[in-house]
Amino acid sequence: MPEFVRACCASEIPDPGKAVFEIDDHFVVVFHVCGQFYALEDCCTHDGGELGQGRLEGFQIICPRHGARFDIRNGKVLAMPATTDTPSHEVKVEQGEVFVRIRE
Repeated sequence: MPEFVRACCASEIPDPGKAVFEIDDHFVVVFHVCGQFYALEDCCTHDGGELGQGRLEGFQIICPRHGARFDIRNGKVLAMPATTDTPSHEVKVEQGEVFVRIRE
């Protein structure tokens, strides 16, 4: 299983907020909402749009291209035109640092 990789300092992402990082050859968008951190692939499963460029509404990210919605907590698709979930990744925070482990 892949190891956790440091993404950033927790203070670098406002609450609510998001930022994109390259981790183990994956572009990952890390979200900070209600004091918790979450991570998804930075890719809409509908047409490859960059979710990190989308609008964050509560626990939903809206793809900027065609409006597909995903739950940032687990990657579940919530609204078409996407019909497939986007991969989510494990996140932990230790001593003010955010770490992400890519799920294959």
